[in-house]
Amino acid sequence: MNLAALRRTWAMAQKEWMHIGRDSATLYFALVMPLLLLVLFGYAVSFDLDHIRTVIVDRDHSAESRLLAQHLFSGKTFDRTADLEHEADVEPMFRRREAQMALVIPKGFSASLARGEAVRVQVLVDAADNVVAGTAVGYVSRFAENTNRARRLEVLGDEPARIEARVRALYNPELRSTVFLVPGLIAFIQSMMGVLLTALTVAREWERGSMEQLFATPVSRLEIVVGKLLPYFGVGMVQMLLVLTVGTWLFDVPIRGSLLVLFAVSSLFLAACLGQGLLISVATRNQMVATQLAAVTSMLPAALLSGLIIPIDNMPRVLQILTQVLPARHFVSALRAILLRDGSLVSMLPDAGALALFALAMLAMSTKSFRKVIA
Repeated sequence: MNLAALRRTWAMAQKEWMHIGRDSATLYFALVMPLLLLVLFGYAVSFDLDHIRTVIVDRDHSAESRLLAQHLFSGKTFDRTADLEHEADVEPMFRRREAQMALVIPKGFSASLARGEAVRVQVLVDAADNVVAGTAVGYVSRFAENTNRARRLEVLGDEPARIEARVRALYNPELRSTVFLVPGLIAFIQSMMGVLLTALTVAREWERGSMEQLFATPVSRLEIVVGKLLPYFGVGMVQMLLVLTVGTWLFDVPIRGSLLVLFAVSSLFLAACLGQGLLISVATRNQMVATQLAAVTSMLPAALLSGLIIPIDNMPRVLQILTQVLPARHFVSALRAILLRDGSLVSMLPDAGALALFALAMLAMSTKSFRKVIA
């Protein structure tokens, strides 16, 4: 671009910026809505499971059985919902969703322990919700192992030699699901907002009839496209800064990597999303169609194919290949690497390169599709 072209591009950007400043709905949509979505999804989506509603069927009524139940409810994982006399009463409580798990202690429990015999207690789980059931089974297995270890120490005074695996969870020692989910949520929200921000910009000009006035000026197609993108890029970066700040502060997500690398990758991702929205706007020339198309092409791929919740390695090979063209997939990967693992710039190059290629492709296709012809 020569100096005259830069001036025309800057004038185009100023015109678009004046429109954004006059439109309070756009500013609200750009700056407030992402924060609301982050808070809503951040607290609503969690794989950490506490307060599992549990009933006890104690058929032994001994000190040992009461001690076992007391140990089970000593933390916040299980909530004691009811004490039942008969095992048959458990299933009706599952059907009424009053309980999710039941511990059945058989008659003769304490006598068997006194004789040094193995005792079987029954755990019933409502597996209609397989997520809750799987997590509850895991908790109960750890509880049983810890209880057996405590009894061995109590009876024998020492444990026999055994192989012990000492697991050290790096980058997320407490295994909190929010640490894993919040970077993905940021990418999901920014993907949706980035595309929607520019999806209306050209379509609105066509519907209002102001595009004809724009054609009367010497401004070129590339200058219009770049001039319309620049103000939204600034708004998008402010939006990104707000979401990252609130997301890391509110959900205690660390930022271990370089802020400069984070800024560079975020800029490429934002350019890719804005370019996608602009291409939709140029191609449709209709605000309603552009909004629907932007929502479908940004929300669904970002939610299902970005690795936000479903691991990409678990997807069929065809879908794994398809995810390579999605900006959200690369931003989720890069954001988790930067925030949690202190990922270097070199390790970010594959994701950054894919985002840059997508952004350039969107810019080129938008410019080519934009025709200064009044249909």
